[in-house]
Amino acid sequence: MSIRRRIDPAAGHEALVAWVQARRTGAAPAPRTTLATAVRFTLEELAARNEGNSVEVRIPPFGVTHCIAGPRHTRGTPPNVVEADPEAWLEVAVGETDFAAALAAGRMSASGTRADLTAVTPLFDAAELFPS
Repeated sequence: MSIRRRIDPAAGHEALVAWVQARRTGAAPAPRTTLATAVRFTLEELAARNEGNSVEVRIPPFGVTHCIAGPRHTRGTPPNVVEADPEAWLEVAVGETDFAAALAAGRMSASGTRADLTAVTPLFDAAELFPS
C-alpha cells in the first residue's frame, strides 16, 4: 500500500533544495514555510521508500510518519520512536550528518529496537538534489 502524499513532490524537492542552498551559501535561513515543506516532503519520502508501521518518526512541530516493516503498533506510546528537531532531521535526510552522529550529539533521540534509521538514511544525495 503506498502512502498518500500531501506535499507535491516537485514543491517538496524545491523546498529541500532551497534549504540546502541557504545552508551552503551561508545565506539567511530558509523561511519557516520552506522548512515545513522540506520536512514534510522528506517524511513522506521516508515512508514511501520504507513502507510499514513499526517506527514512528516525529519532527515537531511539522510532522510525523510511520515507516519500516514490522509489527504494527496500535495503542498507547509506540515502542519504536525517532524524534528530532527540523534542522537535525533535514541534515540526516540529505547526508550532512549521519544518523549515529546526530544521536551521539543529542540532536535526535531513538527508542526501541527498530528505531535505527542508519540503513534508510540519507534519503537524498547531491546528485538527487542538484541533477546536472
